[in-house]
Amino acid sequence: MKEATSKSVQPETAAPRTSRKEGIVKEALGLTNVKPLRDRAREETSRKEGIAKEALAKEALGLTDVKTLRDRAREGIEDGAMTSGYKAKAETVIKLLNDALATEIVCVLRYKRHYFMATGISSLSVKGEFLQHATEEQAHADQLAERIVQLGGEPNLSPEGMLNRSHSEYVEAESLVEMITEDLIAERIAIDSYREMVDYVGTDDSTTRQLLERILAQEEEHAKDLAGLLDDGMVV
Repeated sequence: MKEATSKSVQPETAAPRTSRKEGIVKEALGLTNVKPLRDRAREETSRKEGIAKEALAKEALGLTDVKTLRDRAREGIEDGAMTSGYKAKAETVIKLLNDALATEIVCVLRYKRHYFMATGISSLSVKGEFLQHATEEQAHADQLAERIVQLGGEPNLSPEGMLNRSHSEYVEAESLVEMITEDLIAERIAIDSYREMVDYVGTDDSTTRQLLERILAQEEEHAKDLAGLLDDGMVV
């Protein structure tokens, strides 16, 4: 007679069934399973740690953290480009820019006068130089006026007192050589004026500084062109 072989029957694990039941119950109650909740909690913790690390890194570099930038931008929103982070004295910068604006306008008028009045054999090429400089000085004036408005000021375009506000003079001159000479003197005055303004603004107003530096570079180019006209001996 053969002996009956006994097989051990392993009891089914109830955990998966319990977990499924728990999920069904929570879903029916409108609740979220534990795992997604934990995952979201970890993500939020990681995000906050990232923000904290960024803030520490920016503080070490002397930069403002994102939250402070966002909060600060909402304050005084009616001031437009003038945020609380602006370090320069706006009234003083506007005054300097208005003086520079007057200088540019006077230069435009002087160059235009010389353009129309230049005569002689060598006047054709020189007239072209006068006209080009007048056009570029007008562009400078427009850029300065635009920046004044951005800073909350008003460009002073009144003819009254224009020559007093201008750093350079309005000299009509007679001969072609005198015209070039007076324009060169005016450019040299403008160069020194813009250099001083750049030094004054420094790092307190980087936008105005960059504008002044661009204008300064072009004024130096004008001076070089005019000096070249005098040096070549072709102008009489």
